[in-house]
Amino acid sequence: MSEAGEKATVADKGRRLSDAIREVKNAAADCEDVVVEMREAQRTRLELLAAELHPVFADVPADVETFDFVISSGLQPRLWIDAVSHVAMGRDRRTYRFVRDTRLGRVVLAESTDMKPVADKVTHYIAERLVERQRMMEGGVEPVLVAASDETGVAPEAAPGSSKRVGFGSGLLAVLAGILAGLVVAALLFRDRLAAFWPDF
Repeated sequence: MSEAGEKATVADKGRRLSDAIREVKNAAADCEDVVVEMREAQRTRLELLAAELHPVFADVPADVETFDFVISSGLQPRLWIDAVSHVAMGRDRRTYRFVRDTRLGRVVLAESTDMKPVADKVTHYIAERLVERQRMMEGGVEPVLVAASDETGVAPEAAPGSSKRVGFGSGLLAVLAGILAGLVVAALLFRDRLAAFWPDF
């Protein structure tokens, strides 16, 4: 009888383990479904933004190949505007984030839970890039400073070449200060050896 009881206990444990494994697998599948649903929700929001911007995208001349206007798939869907800027959803999955990658890092150009201000900023960005492209094709090399003038009211002005001179001068000053600091540290570290050459040191 004890053998039958042990077999029943083992069978109960086996069933319990198999039930637990089934529950864990179901929970994992539910989590994966939630992740897929969240990703699909992000993609749907970006598709709504793309639909809002469709008239703007259609107005871009066909010969301009700098813009992408596609939604990429992946862990975080993105609406690509060009090679360096895109709209993605924020961490809360409801906030639109329009960002641009620069040499100094990523810059947030617009961020809102409302689609309209982000769509307006994307439209403005596309217009800036088109005007900048037109100026470059006409021989001008100055970038459009509309974004800077929006915030302050006046576009920043700089004397031509002054920033290069200031940059060179400050760089030269930093190098000379580094050399002087190195000499002082070396003199303090090797004071006993220098005293052999100069007794007054």
